[in-house]
Amino acid sequence: MNFFDRVFEQRSRQLAQHSSRRGLLKGLGAMLVGGASIPLLPVARAAGNEGTGRPVEEGDPSSCDYWRYCAIDGFLCDCCGGSANTCPPGTEMSPVTWIGTCHNPADGRNYVISYNDCCGKSSCGACLCMRDEGDRPVYRPDKTNDLNWCLGTASVTYHCSTAIVVGVAFDD
Repeated sequence: MNFFDRVFEQRSRQLAQHSSRRGLLKGLGAMLVGGASIPLLPVARAAGNEGTGRPVEEGDPSSCDYWRYCAIDGFLCDCCGGSANTCPPGTEMSPVTWIGTCHNPADGRNYVISYNDCCGKSSCGACLCMRDEGDRPVYRPDKTNDLNWCLGTASVTYHCSTAIVVGVAFDD
């Protein structure tokens, strides 16, 4: 027997004499549980939004020129007591929506935008914005903005529209 074989055999016998199968299983289980919990630990994220699907936000959400509003047709909720993402108090967001794809000049990416109407109050009347980029005929209801989208809510009275980022658009 050479030197390495003798050392390996000696160490293996010492380990076998001072440990048990249950101890080995216990240690292996602890490593598995510990390894599975690593993704739950807080991690310092790098600055920026690359790879997150969230856009870099620049511009004025109360302006019709805001990048998210490329396919909107209606009053901006940002001017009516809500925001680009939320309905004003006293209104209800419609579960039915139309979508558009808008280019964000801040990060050079295209994003899928869900345009949801806020319903339940009379029209806001502030910040009318009619940008119809990518608008399709009424027979393509998921891509047209010429419908009253207050379906499925308690009231079909239109108030304003939101522009919610759904995710990054994939290029063909």
